[in-house]
Amino acid sequence: MKKRLPDSVKLLTLILFFLTLCYQSYSQTIPTDAAAITAGEALFNGNCKSCHRVKQKLVGPALAGVEERAPSIGWIISWVRNPAKMIASGDAYAVKIYEEYNKSQMTAFTSYSDDQILSILAYVKAEAEKVEAPAVAATAEAGGGAQSGIPTSYLNVILAGMIIILVLLLIILSLIINALKKYLDQKDLSEEDKEVVNSPYTLGSILSSKGFVFIVIFLVTAVLFKNVIDGLFTIGVQQNYQPKQPIAFSHKVHAGQYEIECNYCHTGALKGKQANIPSANICMNCHTQIQQGTNTGTSEISKIYDAIGYDVTTGSYTGKQKPIEWVRIHNLPDLAYFNHSQHANVGGIACQTCHGPIQEMEVVKQYSLLTMGWCIDCHRKTDVNTKGNAYYDKLLELHNAKKSFKVEDIGGLECAKCHY
Repeated sequence: MKKRLPDSVKLLTLILFFLTLCYQSYSQTIPTDAAAITAGEALFNGNCKSCHRVKQKLVGPALAGVEERAPSIGWIISWVRNPAKMIASGDAYAVKIYEEYNKSQMTAFTSYSDDQILSILAYVKAEAEKVEAPAVAATAEAGGGAQSGIPTSYLNVILAGMIIILVLLLIILSLIINALKKYLDQKDLSEEDKEVVNSPYTLGSILSSKGFVFIVIFLVTAVLFKNVIDGLFTIGVQQNYQPKQPIAFSHKVHAGQYEIECNYCHTGALKGKQANIPSANICMNCHTQIQQGTNTGTSEISKIYDAIGYDVTTGSYTGKQKPIEWVRIHNLPDLAYFNHSQHANVGGIACQTCHGPIQEMEVVKQYSLLTMGWCIDCHRKTDVNTKGNAYYDKLLELHNAKKSFKVEDIGGLECAKCHY
């Protein structure tokens, strides 16, 4: 004879089941707090922005209103984690998106938690609800015109004009002195006045004097010596080095116009010593669909296909690959140690701090000096990023008087920190 469960156990089981359903429903609600939106923005910029925009179509669909178009929030979470599985299962909406976007396979983010995906949706929803302010014409009456400084070329012209005027004034003054001297020579002057008029200190006597010659030689020697020293200090410095690359990749188009996050392509910048040269596989995440170049032309994109062995006509890989022989631009000496993750991830240093306005460069160049003195100067001026890093808690206690400290305060100027 089977024993019946007590009514209290049944009631408790029912309550637990109800709470589980409520929790699942609640946990799949898009959050609205600022912390979730900020976290979602970071995830969106780092992983989604290369293919999606909030209000406009790019490689993938515009994400504004995605929570209303999709069957459910749970469906979106499953899609982000494994879109290939959703398509293979025959899900009608998944297949519809796959067919609509030319069978472009979205990257699977299997490691993302529900909260992370929901935070991305929170950011997308917040951006979609923003009302864009109308553009204001920059007119003088409205006071909207941007004030700009005097261009350098104008300053050079003004300086050259002032020098020319000074030379003309000296010539005129010399002519006046000669005319006055000739006039006074015809007058009956006293002996004292004649000594003044016929002074032995003429321009010619001054220019030929030993003192003047010494001063000129000293100044010329000093200038030459300084130029030699400056030249010696520039040995090995490759600032503004801008070589031609085998593929005309434009950072201005990718990082500037399309706002692709640096770390999407340079995958090692937040993880290790090297930022890594992007592989052609990363290029193909977009260029299986984007085959018509508007800025660089199809010939440059074809070079990517040739390198990775991709047949555009069949949409398949041939297996015939060859390396892209990129020319290295930023090159530190072997005796110097630099870790990208230590600066970009732990220190929170933006890429543009060292590499300059990379999003404006059609052809990349070495923007900074990258010399030892340049690095030391940065370590002396830069505050240590201690926010949310328990490693620095004890150091913060020791530096309570300062409340913050520079990199040099934690050994940033020690030789062994950067040299093997």
